[in-house]
Order: sequence, then C-alpha cells, then structure tokens
Amino acid sequence: MNSRKNKVLLIYTGGTIGMVQDESGALQPFAMERIYDALPLLHRTNYIIDSCQLEKIIDSSNMTPEFWIDIATIIEQRYDEYDGFVVLHGTDTMAYTASALSFMFKNLSKPIVLTGSQLPLGMLRSDGRENIICALEIASCKDVVMPEVMIFFENHLYRGNRSTKVSAENFDAFSSFNYPSLAKAGITISFKSHLSLPLPEGKLKVRKQFDNRIAVLKLFPGITSEVVTAIVRTPGLQGLIVETFGSGNAPTEPWFIDALQEALNRDVIVFNVTQCKAGAVRMRQYQASCDMDRIGVIGGHDITIEAAVTKMMYLLGNFPNDKAKVCDRLGKSLRGEMSIEGETDDF
Repeated sequence: MNSRKNKVLLIYTGGTIGMVQDESGALQPFAMERIYDALPLLHRTNYIIDSCQLEKIIDSSNMTPEFWIDIATIIEQRYDEYDGFVVLHGTDTMAYTASALSFMFKNLSKPIVLTGSQLPLGMLRSDGRENIICALEIASCKDVVMPEVMIFFENHLYRGNRSTKVSAENFDAFSSFNYPSLAKAGITISFKSHLSLPLPEGKLKVRKQFDNRIAVLKLFPGITSEVVTAIVRTPGLQGLIVETFGSGNAPTEPWFIDALQEALNRDVIVFNVTQCKAGAVRMRQYQASCDMDRIGVIGGHDITIEAAVTKMMYLLGNFPNDKAKVCDRLGKSLRGEMSIEGETDDF
C-alpha cells in the first residue's frame, strides 16, 4: 500500500482572496504568509502543502501574458515534485488565465486548479476558505486524477477554458454554459471523471509564446463604419475576434464585409465568436453569416471569448510565420475548449 502523502503546490498571484484594506478603504493584495494566518486549517490536512507566490503579486485586472508565463514556469520547474497545483487568482481575469494555461500545457497529467473568492479571507463571511480547501482536496486527490486546468468556485469544478465569470456580487461567480461541470462539492466531492480529458501518453510540453497583437470587435446595433475601420486598421494587428450576434450573425452591409475583407487581405486572421453565453457559431445557418464565411472568416463554434482571446494569442505566438497553421488550429479543439466531435490536434 502506498502511504506516501500527496504534495500540492499553492501558488499565490494576488486577487481579492488575499487582500486587505488600505487607509482609503480600497482593497490591495498582501503577501502569501497572511493566507495561513487567515486559514490555519490548512496545517491539518492529510497532504503536504507548499506555497510560493509570484515575484510581483497583482490585482488580476493587471494580468498580462507575461504573468501567465510566470505561473507556467513555476509549475514547469516544480512539476515532478508535486501531485497537483492550486493557483490563487483574482476573479476578474481568472477565466483568461485558466484558458491560457490550458493551451500552454500539452500532455498535462496532473490537476491545475484555479480558485479565488469574492470576499477577502480576512472577512467573516469570506467564501475563500471553502474554495481553497476544496481546490486543495481536488488537486491532492489520489483516487481521481483530473489531468487538466480547471476552476473551482462555490462548490463547482469547471474546465478552465470553458468557464466565464458571470457575477461580480454572488458567490457562484463562474459558470460553464457549453460544457458540464467536472465535479460538485457537497458532503463529498462527486467527480465526473468521464467528462475530464484523458490521461496523456506523451511527455509534458510547455509552450510560452504569445502574441497579443489582437483586437476584439464587439458588434452592437448601430455600430458605425468609422468604429469598425479604426479597429480593423490598428497598426500591427495580427488577429481580430468579432463578437457577433446569435449563431454568428453580423451586419450584411457592404461596408462591414469590405472592412473584414480588407483585414483578411492584410493577412489578419478573423475569428467569429458569438456574444451569447450558451450556444455556438454556425456559419451559413443564416444569411447574415454567409458573407463572412465566403470571405474566409473562421467560425468559433461554442468557444468562450476568454478562450478565443488566449487561443489566438497562443497560436500566433507559436506560429509567427505560418498563418495557415494558426487558422487550421483555431477551428479545431486543442484542449477541449470547443465541442467538435472527432476534432483533436497534436499541438
């Protein structure tokens, strides 16, 4: 019988879960050791917890690809030492970080769980205590291994690149509209391991290249050609995500299609992602998407905006001189971020 205690690395990046009030009453992040002051129960677990923090802890509104690389580097360097990893992160950009990490780690065989809170740990009604404890339980579990990047929040475990923040006030701040939860925490933690990604056969690969020269164009009724043109003509633009209506629909006026065509003619990749939280882009289902399909806009299926942004940055960073490969992989599911039967990729 294997009596070895599992080991989990707790990585603190900043965020509400570890914040205190300054003299003005504003919340600011504080150092890692304060988490243990606020949560002494961590010392009573039946697994080993080590901790570290980013060199610069931040409010997650200041998150950038450079911080994603820092988090991934910590995990890569200490990957063989631990059975799982928990990343404490601010809620505002948690779904972006979870999505980015999911693409960075190829052949991930250990759980990486992001969590945080809506109220600081130092507050009496903080949701952070339960979130941290459950995330650690999931990351350290010997019986069930979920080999992917996930978000745990308010009793639910979600695939990271399927998650989105849905509330700035409620404790159940995250949801996954197009993919079921991977586990639910009650008296016990009920895992749905059949919904998780399979254990990989290959060796872990961590790719840390991103190209953030992209833009998001959110459509709205009455949007003007001047606004669209200004975004499309952004100097150095490499990729454009168009947040469309419904199942991928957009204005059919010639000036709009001409603007997208102009971007495509300059080798800018255009990705069609729905504004709807649930459902998918279905190019050519309606006439309002036919012209985009005709000129070469790529359909995003049921991908979240967070996953679309990070996936495009990731692919552009790793294929800087091969837009054809970027386009091909944008339309495929790399880490379970889209519901496409039979579509997988080796990158």
